[in-house]
Amino acid sequence: MNTLIAIIGLGILCLLFEIFDARKAIIPVVVIGLLAVLGLDISEYNAAPNFYYNNMIVVSKFSSAFSGLFIILTIFLVSLGHKFYEGNQTKISDFIAIKIFLLAGAVAMVSFGNLAMFFLGIEVLSIALYVLASSNRLSIKSNEAGLKYFLMGSFASGILLFGICLIYGAMGSFDIVEISELSRSAELPIWFPIGIVLIFIGMLFKIAAVPFHFWAPDVYEGSPALTTALMSTLAKVVAIATLYKLVKTMNADISPAFQLIIVIVSIASMTVGNIMALRQINVKRILAFSGISHAGFMLMTLLSTEKSSGTLLYYTSAYALAGIAAFSVILYVCKTKENEDITNFHGLGKNNPLMAAILTASLLSMAGIPIFGGFFAKLFLFTQTVQAGFIALVIIAVINSIISVGYYFKLILAMYTKEPNEAKTTTPNVYYAVAVIAIVLNIALGLFPSFVLDLL
Repeated sequence: MNTLIAIIGLGILCLLFEIFDARKAIIPVVVIGLLAVLGLDISEYNAAPNFYYNNMIVVSKFSSAFSGLFIILTIFLVSLGHKFYEGNQTKISDFIAIKIFLLAGAVAMVSFGNLAMFFLGIEVLSIALYVLASSNRLSIKSNEAGLKYFLMGSFASGILLFGICLIYGAMGSFDIVEISELSRSAELPIWFPIGIVLIFIGMLFKIAAVPFHFWAPDVYEGSPALTTALMSTLAKVVAIATLYKLVKTMNADISPAFQLIIVIVSIASMTVGNIMALRQINVKRILAFSGISHAGFMLMTLLSTEKSSGTLLYYTSAYALAGIAAFSVILYVCKTKENEDITNFHGLGKNNPLMAAILTASLLSMAGIPIFGGFFAKLFLFTQTVQAGFIALVIIAVINSIISVGYYFKLILAMYTKEPNEAKTTTPNVYYAVAVIAIVLNIALGLFPSFVLDLL
């Protein structure tokens, strides 16, 4: 709870810095503030569990561990904002404050003990994303991305809210502990399973899983690159962690029918995402379909029981860190370009060997190649899924991992086998710093997996 309050206070402080014309101090102060908030979150992890405001907020080891990941990702994203927003007519404090309030919504989404707080958190996060997607007001693509995401996101939120209302009508409570206990009774009103399905549909939209994925490629491509990085990493991790908590808390004993739905959606997301990514020439669209594929992998954690929360934390950490490192390079390469096509990356291995190596490492991690965190994330996930009895699903997942190598290596080959399109340009130090730290942390996850797995 203290973590959430501190994040909100930090967001308000950003706005005050604008009033006092101290814009240059915003990013350093916010980064230091987020590091302090991370320390506060660690202290809450050690003291968990705690309950606040009649169980509206529940601080558990699960919520604290994921909140820590969200804070780390936000530090990276805020750090990248200094160079990205240079020369933008909108005040930088607006962008940074929105990201901080988005983080507050993210923490609320994994700390809720009540469906009302869950919906409040998801709307705070969603509204911030709508604004950021359309924040480049001079770009038609950004305007289109914001409008498309707003319209489709509003429908998804409506479906999700309808599901919450049906669950309340069936159980007479918003408290997830009470709902979980009542759901074990012999007879359940028909509204309860319908409500669960509607909430599941709403969350599938948020993680861009098939068949609710159609918004993702266009919104990722049209949004400013830093916003796409946020959607691809922080927003996706928040959504899958929240979905995991909802399913495991409200429906602890997953029925065979629900398991079948999860398997179908997982297979469809992996397959559609990978096959469509093979056809793309825009890097942001490639990573959009890659994210759809990874959403299918992450859904597999819902089928396991033993320590699956630790596996999900590990997978999301490895995926998000690789994504941050990749987008640091994309921001550097495409800052002055009109698009993010693969042709912009031709000869990057010659022009900037370090950034090319970091992007290569990030893509190899996403593909599941040793020694990176992505390989061990898939290894642990597949092992648990086999133990749960879903061998066929794991075989399909392995095949999809092999397919994904095709489009990841398409970009890698472009960097090392093509001639540069232009002369070498100066790289801002912040891009180097974020990219290097993120990929080093990803490799560290691969070398010391128990550090994260044992948190939950």
